[in-house]
Amino acid sequence: MLLRYMLMTDPNVLMLVSFPGDILMRMLKMLILPLIISSLITGLAGLDARSSGRMGSRAMVYYMSTTVIAAILGVILVISIHPGNPKLRGNQAVNAAPKTQEVSSIDAFMDLIRNLFPENLVQACFQQVQTVLKKVPVTFPNQTEPIVVNRKKLEFKWGMNVLGLIGFFITFGICMGKMGERGKLMSEFFNILNEIIMTMVSMIMWYSPFGIASLIAGKIAAIGDLEMVARQLGMYMVTVIVGLVIHGGIILPMIFFVITRKSPFLFYKGIFQAWITALGTASSAGTLPVTFRCLEENLKIDKRVTRFVLPIGATINMDGTALYEAVAAIFIAQMNDINLDGGQIVTVSMTATLASVGAASIPSAGLVTMLLILTAVGLPTQDISLLIAVDWLLDRMRTSINVVGDSFGAGIVDHLSKAELAEIDAELLPLGEELDFIPPPPLLTEVDLVDPFRPPELPPRSPRPSKLNHHAPALSVQSTSVTYSPRSPRSSSPHSPRSPSPRSVCSHSHSPRPFRAHSPRLLRRTEPGYSALPTHDNQVSTLARAHRERDREKERFRARESETEEEEERVLGEVSDGEESDDTAYDRRHAIHLSDLP
Repeated sequence: MLLRYMLMTDPNVLMLVSFPGDILMRMLKMLILPLIISSLITGLAGLDARSSGRMGSRAMVYYMSTTVIAAILGVILVISIHPGNPKLRGNQAVNAAPKTQEVSSIDAFMDLIRNLFPENLVQACFQQVQTVLKKVPVTFPNQTEPIVVNRKKLEFKWGMNVLGLIGFFITFGICMGKMGERGKLMSEFFNILNEIIMTMVSMIMWYSPFGIASLIAGKIAAIGDLEMVARQLGMYMVTVIVGLVIHGGIILPMIFFVITRKSPFLFYKGIFQAWITALGTASSAGTLPVTFRCLEENLKIDKRVTRFVLPIGATINMDGTALYEAVAAIFIAQMNDINLDGGQIVTVSMTATLASVGAASIPSAGLVTMLLILTAVGLPTQDISLLIAVDWLLDRMRTSINVVGDSFGAGIVDHLSKAELAEIDAELLPLGEELDFIPPPPLLTEVDLVDPFRPPELPPRSPRPSKLNHHAPALSVQSTSVTYSPRSPRSSSPHSPRSPSPRSVCSHSHSPRPFRAHSPRLLRRTEPGYSALPTHDNQVSTLARAHRERDREKERFRARESETEEEEERVLGEVSDGEESDDTAYDRRHAIHLSDLP
């Protein structure tokens, strides 16, 4: 606006003002082809045929439904507001209308199918096929001069065949994904290529604010008479802008919220940079690198979804273009004072939907497809020249809505496909890579290694001594010191020096018991030879049961006698000074306690 007030209308000055924006457009267009190739292949290589089919069907249902809604909204608004005025057409010069050629809807649809299957993949990178009418002279037998006849002919026009490239690389990615391990090397190549392209996009984004400002300033400064344009086409612009605001600010966020239950405002915050870039470049394909970056980095949408959905959406999802073309077609009919019936209005809506699918993702592509709609309902095509003056602004606004629609579509498809993507990840992820961090094994101590259900190990038992053989011949060398055992209860006198035990005396042999040559050890209760009495080196075996019973009876008898004697002494007060017999003294000294019995 400052340049307009300074009357800077020199073409050289305007070219210098728009030069930084032209460089930005060139850089973005340079990345379109490698970005489409790498994103489609890497996105589909990680999906199986069933998942990609479901994902593609969801995306197509969303794209077609939102495009039809946008076209119907445009028809309702243009009929309600009625911006067309027949006086506008009278102010325009008749020579201003460009010469256009008639094209049919069938030809345009057939061209769409032809471009989907290009005959030369390299040629599809910079050319696409189109049906044109050519005037061909035809000579007849009865005519001396040839007659000029219009005939249809296929020609190649300049422009990238994005639809054909998308069709080829979708098939390429699906086939590569079916190869499994053999196609892993090729998949890694395209993954690295995609990362390189996204790194270059990040570098371009530092320059984009300056380039976008240059583009908008150059377009505003190039307008001749802004007041006259606003007076003539003001209501038409208001109708288109209101429709785009309603569709992009109410309908699309509502669809997103109903399906995903997420905040659309946070989603808008994540794609704000892509929206601004689309507003400055007026190209969905040129904004595609920025859209990838916003969805994958800001909103954390799965890369397999964005790489599959966004390139298709940038080609066939044109919500803003469908709304704009529906409004423009009925506006031209109102301006020519032509009343359209219900069938023609439905035709306009359906044709605008199909024409937006075939529109190229380049600036001002809607003016080219506008010919299809005007021809379908029989409206004059030369009145398109009236819309060129404001198309630079409306083109940017409808392109921004197209990018917003593509982004919301990617978010919805990602939400609906989360379960399938999780199953694919679970199938492809090896067992060792399920965790990003594998903790080290714990350090086990001796206590941790003990089995709580296993009984503790006992220390090794000492060797059992060899059994004594009383029938063996006497030892050749005997010790000179003889240790005598205590008197057995069977012995007649406690002073007898050798009282053999019952087990040491054998009925067949009266050989003496051999001396022990090893050191004594403690015996267990279950082992032979155990005795609770004080033991010596030649301790004999324990007494027989009958002997033990007899000793217990004697002990009880002596206990009763001692109690009787103590009672008598307590009663009579007499103290006995006599000495005990040897038997009684021995029995008291060697009494066996009940707890020591085996």
